[in-house]
Amino acid sequence: MNIYVSNIPFKMREDELNALFAEFGEVSSCKIIMDKVTHRSRGFGFVEMPDGDAQSAIDSLNGREVMGLALRVSEARAKA
Repeated sequence: MNIYVSNIPFKMREDELNALFAEFGEVSSCKIIMDKVTHRSRGFGFVEMPDGDAQSAIDSLNGREVMGLALRVSEARAKA
């Protein structure tokens, strides 16, 4: 399952996001989207996990405060 994560703190790195989700199972991929011009985080990203682990991560991490911000975690919508 592809998971959409928003409200990611700008100082959070991909390895930290990966470790956060790894508590709930195997993480296939983890990507924080970066601005092409400034090379800073845009505050959102995507994590891929097996379906059962992903639903557990979504339920547990949605609304959890990390580095002063409440993460918003949901299943990613299909690309248009």
